[in-house]
Amino acid sequence: MNTELSSKERVLKFFAREEIDRLPVFSGYGNVTVHGLEKYGWNFAQIHVDAHKMASMAASTPQLFGLECAVVPFDMGVEAEALGAGVNFYSHHTDIVYPTITKKVSETVAGLDLQVPSDMAKAGRIPLVVDAIRQLKAEVGDQVAIGAWVLGPYTLAGQLVDIGDLAKMAFKKKAMVDGVLDKLADVLIDISRIYREAGADYITVREMGAGPDILSPRIFKTLIRPHLEKVFKGLDSPKILHMCGDTNTIVEEMALCGADAVSVDQVNDVAESRKKLGSNVCILGNIDPYKVIVTGKPEDVDNAVKEAVANGVNAIWPGCDIFPTAPKENMLALIAATQKYGKLESC
Repeated sequence: MNTELSSKERVLKFFAREEIDRLPVFSGYGNVTVHGLEKYGWNFAQIHVDAHKMASMAASTPQLFGLECAVVPFDMGVEAEALGAGVNFYSHHTDIVYPTITKKVSETVAGLDLQVPSDMAKAGRIPLVVDAIRQLKAEVGDQVAIGAWVLGPYTLAGQLVDIGDLAKMAFKKKAMVDGVLDKLADVLIDISRIYREAGADYITVREMGAGPDILSPRIFKTLIRPHLEKVFKGLDSPKILHMCGDTNTIVEEMALCGADAVSVDQVNDVAESRKKLGSNVCILGNIDPYKVIVTGKPEDVDNAVKEAVANGVNAIWPGCDIFPTAPKENMLALIAATQKYGKLESC
């Protein structure tokens, strides 16, 4: 293919498994930078609670550097807050501090009385994220793909109850945890549909709290995978599953969850995952978002992209959220290296 595609065309054709001119370079989660904040004179705390600021900051990364997406939200508290958890936005801070859950809905799984709002579109900050997606669609939606993300059922459960009790109950009271995860799967399907209806082009489900570093591969297969299958069955494509940690022991299970692509982080051995999955599964990853993109040099970024392509990724994609202090030269190097090494076809 000789005709250069637009960023949006490249990403959407990639997911449709159509011919593309090169690998896309994009993300399924936060990629805002301090350079965008400086452009507008805002502080980090403001962009989580104001739809216009959220949209403008998401748009700033493709505008400043050429990343082929604009993604919201930026913090992990949106779904939990909508279900009754308390969130601290650290509004008094002027530096980079991400919102955190400060009040669980319940300390224990047994004590969790999950009250799901009758209209999730009006719950918590869901309307704010929807507004931001609509603004993004109007501002840059004809140029770049608009992404949104939700937590996976188990990771969301860990935001609602004590994570230690959740892990213990996953072993001791599997049926009880199953019931919670089944309800949360429905919630996440609902929220994802709301985001898609607002204009999101693709959805990433981030089940980072259920990787092999935390739960055994057996627990993933019997407890986590069935609920991820339910979520992905309820979502329209494009849809991505992301998990943190060394996922090589479960990557085949990940591929069976029903997503269009699996996203792996920097400690995953992509070459090994590619051997296990064959050529038909899309693998996104696995550029180190901090050690390479933030604290590395442009040549480190270049080498990381070259290695990821050689190992078999289908798109250049950070292993997790890009921390906002990423230097300009490294962000530009990420795009330049993809253009240099990514002259391959879609998965």
